[in-house]
Amino acid sequence: MNKVVLITGGSRGIGKRMVEDFARNGYNVVFSYCTNKECAERLQNDLKLEGYDVRYRKVDIANDDDIKKIVDYTISEFGTIDVLINNAAITNDSLFQDKDSSTFDKVLRANLVGTFVISKLVGDIMYKNKGGKIINISSTNGMNTYFPMCVEYDASKAGINSLTHNLAMQFAPYVHVNGIAPGFIATESEIKDFDEEFLKSEAEKIFLRRLGKEEDVSNLALFLAGEKSDFINNQIIKINGGVYGD
Repeated sequence: MNKVVLITGGSRGIGKRMVEDFARNGYNVVFSYCTNKECAERLQNDLKLEGYDVRYRKVDIANDDDIKKIVDYTISEFGTIDVLINNAAITNDSLFQDKDSSTFDKVLRANLVGTFVISKLVGDIMYKNKGGKIINISSTNGMNTYFPMCVEYDASKAGINSLTHNLAMQFAPYVHVNGIAPGFIATESEIKDFDEEFLKSEAEKIFLRRLGKEEDVSNLALFLAGEKSDFINNQIIKINGGVYGD
C-alpha cells in the first residue's frame, strides 16, 4: 500500500516540486493551495495523466477550520497520514517603517500558528498510529540572516525552528520531526524581481557557485520522509550550498 503525504502550499515553487516528486516516488498525495486554483488543478491533472493519485484542496493555512477539513479529508480518503510537510507560507516584504502589528500578526498566524495547528492535529494521529514523519520547511532567514524588510517572515521561520524541536519532544518516540532550512532557492517567485547581475553576485557567495534548485529541497524532503532517515530526528538541516561567513 502506498504511503500518504499531506503537503501544504503545494501548487507552486518548492511545494509543487515536492508534490511531483512524492507522487513519482509512490506516495498518494494530498496538497493544499490558497489562491491559485488553476495551478493546483493543472498539477493534479498532469500527475493523474501519469497514473498517480494526487488530490488538492483549497486551504487558508491561517484558518483552523480549513486546516481541520483537509486533515479530515485526507483521513477519510486514505485512512491515515504517514508524512506531513508544512510548506505553506506568506511574506510581507516592505520597508520596515511601513510595517505595523497587523502585518506581523498576519504573517505569524499563517506561517507559525498554522503550522502548529496542523502539526498538532496530524501529530496526534501519527502518535496513536505509532509512526510518522513531520517535515517543516523553514529558512536560513530564521537562523542567521537578517533583513528588516521581511522581519515578520524571518521571525516566523525562527519560530518554526523552535516549534520543530518542541514537536519532536512532544511526539517522541513515535514521530520524527525535522526542519529544512533552504537558502537562496531559484524558484520563479523568488527570482522574478532580480536582475541577472544580482543573481550572479548572490551565487558567488555560495561555495558551489550556484543558487539552489527546487529539486535540491525536494530530494532532502524525500530522504527525511523515508526509512533511510529513521535515526534523524529533532534537526534543522540547512540546505544552502555552503555560504561564506555562515
